[in-house]
This record gives sequence, C-alpha cells and structure tokens, in this order.
Amino acid sequence: MMTLEEVAAKIRVVPDFPKPGISFKDITPILKDPEAFRCAVDALAERCAGIDFECIAAPEARGFIIGSALAYKMGKGFVPVRKPGKLPWKTVSGRYALEYGNDSLEMHLDAVAPGERVLVLDDVLATGGTISATIDMVKKLGGTVAAVAFLVELSYINGRENLKDYLVVSAIELKE
Repeated sequence: MMTLEEVAAKIRVVPDFPKPGISFKDITPILKDPEAFRCAVDALAERCAGIDFECIAAPEARGFIIGSALAYKMGKGFVPVRKPGKLPWKTVSGRYALEYGNDSLEMHLDAVAPGERVLVLDDVLATGGTISATIDMVKKLGGTVAAVAFLVELSYINGRENLKDYLVVSAIELKE
C-alpha cells in the first residue's frame, strides 16, 4: 500500500506556468498511477467520512476527476462546475480571481436543491478563489456548504484563511 508521502512525491512542479513566477503543482502523475490515485481518493474519503453531505460539487478539470471518484467511492451525487458556455441548461455563475488572473464558473440552476448539504472540492487549494466561486454558487442556489476539501493544500499560500468560515479538509499539505 502506497503512503500519502509517496503520493505527494509524485506531484510535478512546473515552473513559470501558466505565467512567469507561478510554480504550478501538477497532479497528473498521481492520476496516471493507479495505486497513487487510489491512495489519494481513499485518504480523502477517510477524512470526509464524518461529514454529513449529499453531493460533491467540483470545478473542472482536475476537480472533476477527484470529485467524481470520491463521489463514487462515498455513494454521493456529483455536481459538475464548468467554465462559461459549457453546460447545456440554465446556469448560475460565480466569478473569482486566481493568482494569475480572473475567470468565472457556472453550474446548472437545479444542481443543488435548497437545503442540500454539499461538499465543495477541488484538486489544489492555493488562494481559494476557485473554491470561493463554487461556494457562492452553492449558496445562491440555497445549498449549505458542509465542508471544502482538497487533494493538495499549498499551506505556504494560506488560502485556508480565505475559507475560515468552513471546515477545510485536505489529504496532502505542501509547505513550500
């Protein structure tokens, strides 16, 4: 059985992507390795086991992968959060700032029912911008954010501070 330290060692650091000065943390080597991927999803499932929620909302692209695998493992529904114009029905949108620019996301108007408890998940917590936009959409639709979860948390950026109103769960913490 692979350890989380071994999983973390698979994260590829890509300097100056998507722009100079950004040190991108690429989880695709974890996804390609079946044992690492299984260990990562199992670790998240273990950390989320005591949280009461009905579905997982996760933004594209890597959030989809982690979120849908976790939803399957935990027997929960999955809500895709997409870039504008990618969903086929009526949507609600949320804007956010990244460490390297601005963007927006959308989810279907019926993706979250009023009162539904949602685990909001993404692959990496940096500044918390993407996840904050997803949280805003869940709340606009009347849902309750049960917790926010990440495969990897970049604790040196301190995005957790921007999410201080929520329970934050992560499987791997990178301190630099």
